[in-house]
Amino acid sequence: MHKCRDMWRRAYLILIAVRLWFALSSSYLHPDEHFQGPEVIAGQIFSYPVRLTWEFTSEHPIRSVFPLWPVYGLPMLLLRWLWIGNGNDGEIPPVAVFWTLRILMFVVSFVLEDWAIYELLESHRRRDVTVALMLVASSYVTWTYQTHTFSNSIETLVVAWCLVLTERLERIDRDERNERDERSKRSELNIPSSAVSSPLLASIVLGVVAVFGVFNRITFPAFLLIPGLRLIPFFLKRPLSLVAMAAAGLFTVLIAISLDTSFYTPHSISWSDLYRHPVITPWNNLRYNMVPSNLAQHGLHPWYQHSLVNLPLLIGPAVGLLFMKPHRSLRLYSGISGIVVLSMFQHQEARFLLPTVPLFLSSVKLPKSPTYSKIWIATWIGFNVVLGLLMGVYHQGGIVPAQVFMSNQPDATQAVWWKTYMPPIWLLNGKNSVLTTRDVAGMEGETLLEELGIIATCDTPADRRNREYLKESNGTYLVAPLSATWLDPYLDNKGLDGLRFREVWRYRKHFNLDDLDWAEDGFWPTLKRVIGRRGIAIWRVTKSCDRPPGNEKRLKRK
Repeated sequence: MHKCRDMWRRAYLILIAVRLWFALSSSYLHPDEHFQGPEVIAGQIFSYPVRLTWEFTSEHPIRSVFPLWPVYGLPMLLLRWLWIGNGNDGEIPPVAVFWTLRILMFVVSFVLEDWAIYELLESHRRRDVTVALMLVASSYVTWTYQTHTFSNSIETLVVAWCLVLTERLERIDRDERNERDERSKRSELNIPSSAVSSPLLASIVLGVVAVFGVFNRITFPAFLLIPGLRLIPFFLKRPLSLVAMAAAGLFTVLIAISLDTSFYTPHSISWSDLYRHPVITPWNNLRYNMVPSNLAQHGLHPWYQHSLVNLPLLIGPAVGLLFMKPHRSLRLYSGISGIVVLSMFQHQEARFLLPTVPLFLSSVKLPKSPTYSKIWIATWIGFNVVLGLLMGVYHQGGIVPAQVFMSNQPDATQAVWWKTYMPPIWLLNGKNSVLTTRDVAGMEGETLLEELGIIATCDTPADRRNREYLKESNGTYLVAPLSATWLDPYLDNKGLDGLRFREVWRYRKHFNLDDLDWAEDGFWPTLKRVIGRRGIAIWRVTKSCDRPPGNEKRLKRK
């Protein structure tokens, strides 16, 4: 027994190390991990120029800054305080802030997520607790999404802890009922003081956390539909706890609306601004997502996308175990209610289901047959290793290192990013004042060449010597994946006509999965191109300017 327990403990510690390794990998899963979180707050705390996306700049903004301050703002403020306290001058290098937030997300995931799973299964057998913790810890979703700065990752933790608080309230009610029964039998009159104070405290915390979850993501209530119904009898018996939860929630709402109104109002706000022109971002978000034409801009999906595509993509072979008598628990019902409600909306991304991953993985049972169990475990390991490396290491993995490289190029004044995710400009370390970053991910190749022809600098003798070009006052750079084979005929140009591309940087751990042309190129040629030519490169782009006018083809902007 002790040897088995030690083996599980060692395996769990190894998985924690794996989670940390992925947290320190530079993969880039979705633009929202930057532009709906760190980049927004970094522009408030540091002097980094940032790019606010439409969610923050529209007439009716749909993203709240309230949850961003405790999650990202406080760590940044602490880091800045430590930086200044150690006698350092100037701003903290943004890449240091980036890795600090990654480590923070790892710690938060490791502590809060695993702790919540343990709390939710505390009354179960030790084997059930061990299996649940191991499945969650060995999931590639835990390694990757949960260690990145997603609002979905925060939502996962908030849902889990709301379930913990819900079960604590139910447990308090059950324990008090049992105590009353015992008291009536034995005529005992002593009642523990904790039985009175705990419901109020748990209700207050639940009210604060629930409001935080709503302002973080409006999808949050979908996961608490059934747990909320189960609390109705509890609050009917204890109206004081309901009042305490409502008061705590209302106070949190006022704080959230005040912060959002202050952020989105160009002048200092007053009480009249909060009363007459409050910015209520969850309401704006809900109104936006209720309009089909708005959702169509982000992609429309069939109602079964979450159930038949996204969930299997997240938990792989564990989907089959959900149909083999899983533990009927609050966790299972919470995950089911979340999928049902979210399937009613036409825009469905896999990351929207992140809260269901620990809920379902802690509810399934491994096959009883030793043979089937070994086969399933092997399949589970293979699934998570492949998806972990793909999403946690290679998926757009070169964008952050490329941006750090660009921040150190003294001559860079123009940077064109083609066929990549939007680059986070806050990582440029203040170089934004002289460097214009252009994101032209979906631009046609011919148009790209025309644009480069307009902004490219003249080819000089310094450009032909090793690193002498860094002394130039202006420089144009192209950042693109190596799988963009359309560029190949132009890269080796050594003549006087046309553009010249000088490769100055390359990073191999990069996949561009948005460039999969199955229909046009075929299955195997597409894989050969995207995987075989993995990587991303940066070219310094110049053009010949010493030819007589009229002999050179002029490029005009379309």
